Amino acid sequence: MKPHFLIVAFPARGHINPALQLAKRLIHDHNSQITFVTTLFAYRSMIIQDLSSLQQNDMSFVPFSDGYDNGLADVADFDYYRAELSRLGSLALAELIAQKSYKCLVYTLGLPWVADVAAEQNIPVALLWVQAAVVFDVVYYYFHGFKEIIQENIENSFFKLSFLNLPHINFTIEDLPTFLDSKNSKFFLVEFFRTQFGKIDEGSNPKILVNTFDELEKEALSSIVGKNLSLIGIGPLVSCNRSLSFDVNDVVLWLNSKKKTTVVYVCFGSIVVLSKAQMEEIGKGLLGFGFPFIWVIREKKVKNDNEIVENDNDEELSCREELEKLGMIVPWCSQIEVLSNESIGCFVTHCGWNSTLEGLVSGVPMVAFPQWVDQTTNAKLIENVWKVGARVKPNEEGVVEGGEIKRCLELVMGLGGKENGVENGEEIRRNSKKWKDLAKEAIMVGGSSHKNLKALISEVSGEVVDNAFSSKV
Repeated sequence: MKPHFLIVAFPARGHINPALQLAKRLIHDHNSQITFVTTLFAYRSMIIQDLSSLQQNDMSFVPFSDGYDNGLADVADFDYYRAELSRLGSLALAELIAQKSYKCLVYTLGLPWVADVAAEQNIPVALLWVQAAVVFDVVYYYFHGFKEIIQENIENSFFKLSFLNLPHINFTIEDLPTFLDSKNSKFFLVEFFRTQFGKIDEGSNPKILVNTFDELEKEALSSIVGKNLSLIGIGPLVSCNRSLSFDVNDVVLWLNSKKKTTVVYVCFGSIVVLSKAQMEEIGKGLLGFGFPFIWVIREKKVKNDNEIVENDNDEELSCREELEKLGMIVPWCSQIEVLSNESIGCFVTHCGWNSTLEGLVSGVPMVAFPQWVDQTTNAKLIENVWKVGARVKPNEEGVVEGGEIKRCLELVMGLGGKENGVENGEEIRRNSKKWKDLAKEAIMVGGSSHKNLKALISEVSGEVVDNAFSSKV
């Protein structure tokens, strides 16, 4: 009989996407069944768009109402929303579990109440950590002995930190997740993480499934020694192949008309909103560099009388006409499809973890342009640990100037030499290919992530436990 997994995802794209990839992998590679749970709004806006390719005999979706079925635009108090999500989600989850038997419950970061429901129903539970293992370690250390030293030195961006068993990373304050800075606008997320790590501390040998792979973050996955918890690499939870359902469109045709590794791809994800000044500087940098590009600029929307309407976009780029002669500006594109095209030579990214992994899986060198949360730490890994790109340096006003963007593009694309310890273009491309190959090997039969998932299924099914899983601490 197929093991049946219940996966619960926080209602955000950065959580739902890897959770869906995990579901697909459990079905196709490990002969499992999946019930996928998230909020009604998230289900409607993120999943139903591709429901035909997701809905199948071994996968079903059960959305629940969190009280905000029209979206989170009206959420004024994040703590209140978390409380309502916990209350309503717990009731819905308990009712669902009462109807069917599940072998394991997997939930994404930000839903600690799911572990309580699992314990009440006596179901094995695992947390799906949707960020880097290094970020898990840094946040864990923050709540276990490093909080005071970080807050005391938060004003000194160059203050150096050394975390246990991570000697290969020379952290400074500016490399840490921004929500650890008490003066940062995202500091309210500390409570979000504190609650989650409190639940981890309460657990008996809690299992943390990490969207990474052993070869990429070997030290980070085993960094927290002497604690009764397991960090298990099961990623990368991104598609490693082009989408078979992706239609040939203007973007693909345009890419196919360009020479190999000559196109710059610029995308800042689905949440980041850049200032007008920063947008102008990106435009200057792209024009100064002179290579063809695809730049994803989301259509702006504004709230009007409780409705979401299109913005008239009165902040049009001053150089847009000139930009469109050199490249393409689009409101959306299939990122993995674009990155997989051989014409792409560089990825200018905000360093969200999903985008970072997609860049690694595609073997595309990156210009790291972090904004907030874990992106600053991911940028550190891109430049100094994996050495697959260069990180931009903002000016005193926090804006990355066009000349700085041009410098990083030249460095990553092989037009500049090695500087300040950053690899040159040839070395970056070589490292990018190495990680691409290792990422694909990890999820193949016999690869580290494949074996780790197989061992998890063996354990929850009551069969012989694979040593690759049971020995990780």
